[in-house]
Amino acid sequence: MTRSRGFTGDLLNDFRRLPGVRSAALSEFPIGIGSWHSTTLVIPGATAAQEKDLDTCYFPVDPSFLPTMQIPIVLGRGLEQRDLSSPRVAVVTEQFAKKFFPDESPLGRRIGLGGSKNPADIEIVGVAKTTVYNSVKETETPPVVYVPYTQNGPGLSRVHFELRTAGDPLALANAVRQTVHKANASLPVSEISTQAAWVERTFSQERTFAYLCACFAGLALAIACVGLYGTMAYAVARRTNEIGIRMALGAERRRIVWMVLREVLALGGAGMAVGLAVAWETSRFVRAFLFGIQPNDPWAIAGSAFVLLAVAYLAGYAPAWKASRIDPMAALRHE
Repeated sequence: MTRSRGFTGDLLNDFRRLPGVRSAALSEFPIGIGSWHSTTLVIPGATAAQEKDLDTCYFPVDPSFLPTMQIPIVLGRGLEQRDLSSPRVAVVTEQFAKKFFPDESPLGRRIGLGGSKNPADIEIVGVAKTTVYNSVKETETPPVVYVPYTQNGPGLSRVHFELRTAGDPLALANAVRQTVHKANASLPVSEISTQAAWVERTFSQERTFAYLCACFAGLALAIACVGLYGTMAYAVARRTNEIGIRMALGAERRRIVWMVLREVLALGGAGMAVGLAVAWETSRFVRAFLFGIQPNDPWAIAGSAFVLLAVAYLAGYAPAWKASRIDPMAALRHE
């Protein structure tokens, strides 16, 4: 185990020496891809309410992991190189501190990982900002403990290296492979990818679903526009005599346009009211497919209403303009 940890540490240092690499770190799992460790905490002096829910996620990492992933420390300090061999320490997230130490600072408190059989010999030395851990699709981020990977009792089942580069990360793919093969020719490099690509993959099904919904919504909008135009064109044709009489009596063209548009906007407003009511009630069924927005987000609803009214206005303007150009004498002779 010590030899394996020494090898990963040496390989990490080789990555840091690559041209274009700003910082490098390692972890057992990348964040936000749906893989994680969970365990039961040991907190001396925990209340009865806390003891019922002492589950947490923990993350074996290199001390450079938090700076490399740009996760800031909000209290205390981060993990340091000396922590790889010093007494056991950990950095917890704000969510962890809020849940288990709501009324006090967690700095200096001791915890244990793995249940009551294990001692509470891990000192909390810092609090990191809460960030995505299990998946970008999670609705609530769990409490997380970051521990030095050398202090992870069971060892690392796998190793992921995170490199922050000055340019395109994938441009270093060949250099990374060569570095690994130079260290150990039999060691496979399973995958080289960017964090953004990892995140993109988690949304593949949702994105496809969104594209299909957008296409069907666009088709429905086009059908509604054609239907609205046809309805209003038919209504104007039926009222040709009335329009001719109004214009013969001195009605202005803009009043004729407004008369027709008013009916269009009334139809659009009624349809929008019904549609919004149905959408409001059914939005909870698509909650799982929404990210960064609430099902009944006021801005999204306002934007949709504006688009519908604008489309109704444009669909009705052509019949309204045509009605305002009717020759009164021809309209009076119209049957």
